[in-house]
Amino acid sequence: MLWSALLLPSPDDTASPTDAALQALAIWALQFTPRVAVADEAVVMELAASVRLFGGWHALCDRVVSEGSELGVSQVAWAPNSLAALALARAGVQDGFRQPLDVLLDALPMDTLSAVRAHRLTLAHIGCRTLGDVRRLPRGGVGRRFDKQLLAALDQAYGRAPEVHRWIALPEGFAQRLELMFRVDDATALLFGARRLLLALCGWLAARHSGTTAFTLHWAHDAMRAKSAGDGGSLTVRTAEPTRNLEHLCRLLAEHLARVELLAPVGDLELVADEVVPLEERSASWLPDDDAGGETLPLVLERIAARLGPQRVMRPVLCEDHRPEWMCHWQPAPEPLPRKPATGSELPQPGFILSAPLKLLVRANRPYYQGELQLLAGPQRVEGGWWDRDEAAGQIRNVVRDYWVAQSAHAGMLWVFQTRLDEAPAWFLHGIFA
Repeated sequence: MLWSALLLPSPDDTASPTDAALQALAIWALQFTPRVAVADEAVVMELAASVRLFGGWHALCDRVVSEGSELGVSQVAWAPNSLAALALARAGVQDGFRQPLDVLLDALPMDTLSAVRAHRLTLAHIGCRTLGDVRRLPRGGVGRRFDKQLLAALDQAYGRAPEVHRWIALPEGFAQRLELMFRVDDATALLFGARRLLLALCGWLAARHSGTTAFTLHWAHDAMRAKSAGDGGSLTVRTAEPTRNLEHLCRLLAEHLARVELLAPVGDLELVADEVVPLEERSASWLPDDDAGGETLPLVLERIAARLGPQRVMRPVLCEDHRPEWMCHWQPAPEPLPRKPATGSELPQPGFILSAPLKLLVRANRPYYQGELQLLAGPQRVEGGWWDRDEAAGQIRNVVRDYWVAQSAHAGMLWVFQTRLDEAPAWFLHGIFA
């Protein structure tokens, strides 16, 4: 089991975070796992099934910590159960897996466990200072003198009894308010608070596997304002395609806020998702990443070919041929690859080959392409194909050429060739170096 506790700071030493703040943090956390609950002044979530989905434990931890800090989270802790994670978070200990759980919890103050905190004065009078001191008391005496929650909480925190949670349900709509820390009289400065609301919106959208095409930011003016300023204002932002990309939404909102003039200082913000549509998840690439430890490309191609048919999945294969047009051919992916040919080219090969060579203008025996070409390297002679007959075109694909690397003042580095043994030798452009 892998539990995380996200601790929100208290407004002061006596108050706890508001229910709205905890609820907003819990809704954001639902993008990582459906097993999210509120525990006192923290939000706890079980993440064992989500580690691989989010790129491993370290990547998931970094994302939770970085995004959580923007939502006001003061401390994050990880442990095998929620009560242990909450106790460690209160003590400022992040990693609950670096030592045996009993050793870590025994050293914590009594205040770190809520069920023990209620009896801390009585327990302090009998010499208890840490959770380990409380755990070593006789269970029978503790059960008779204190309520049953104390022993149950100790057993659950130390992993000796199961926990029971009330999971947070994902709301159907999104509308969150935020009270700003100070009054804002410049519209562009609203983006600081709006980003926090947008981060919560993106978390809610991720949990729903959806994106938004329209959202509205409302702001309320300070009570000490002129009557002509009104109660507040609003701004609706629309996107061309459904998205939940935080940076993209922030940039769009910033562009719109730059054209807004506030009539009075603003103290509160509210963000509402107006249009929400399902967002289909798509991989950024069809090709697997070998470094990710997944299937290699040949295995993936074989599996796809088995589903679609061997003639529906083709791959390019290099041939024992120096003619550029026929140096590569396509074969069904499941077929074994031939041995790699030894091209032994004396000249560098271009990154782009034209589908058909382009005949160049020649002046005073010099080829031109966007200006006179300067021949830098070559020639590389390619000759062959007398045995290769194109039945469809009814001709022999025999070539006799001298290839050169040339430079054009405007087009850059080019790959050109001159025909040989023709009645009228000509120059052609065949490739472009990237």
